[in-house]
Amino acid sequence: MVHCRSEAQAQRVREAIAGRLAECGGLRLHPGKTRIVYCKDALRRGSYEHTSFTFLGYGFRVRMVRAKKGNYFFSFNPAISDEAAKQIRAQIRRWRLHLRSGWTLEQLAREINPVVRGWINYYGRFFPSALYSSLNRINDYLLRWLVQKYKRFRRKRARARDALGSHARLYPGLFAHWKFVKPGT
Repeated sequence: MVHCRSEAQAQRVREAIAGRLAECGGLRLHPGKTRIVYCKDALRRGSYEHTSFTFLGYGFRVRMVRAKKGNYFFSFNPAISDEAAKQIRAQIRRWRLHLRSGWTLEQLAREINPVVRGWINYYGRFFPSALYSSLNRINDYLLRWLVQKYKRFRRKRARARDALGSHARLYPGLFAHWKFVKPGT
């Protein structure tokens, strides 16, 4: 990733990098992965072919940001990419938490917390709120686990949601993601 002041400068840098790679054993830029992206924000106007990109699991694009004084503005910033969020949701699905009715909540937490902490530490650095919808999927599966384990909740999902929320309030550190998204709220 290289930042430039103008499109002309970006073209020159791209050509210089391509030339240098060719000198290093015939390497070349991948056409599908190499492009010039315009970092558009509230101050810059106009339409451009590429105004966002994904790098190392982060999606860089224009987002609404709140300043220290409380007012909102648009700025070019990173957050978890759509592809990374989709992979996280797929991993949560593969855990099949709702089918582990023989386990306790503590056992489930010990099993998944190391992975969830990793996601939070990596993707939660910038715009952690973009990660919340994926983390809420864990609560959905915990709710399904509760309904599967305890028959009294089968027809009363609202009570199951309240029970899980109550447990989250009593033991807020049990699941790593409960610091950000509480069930039943």
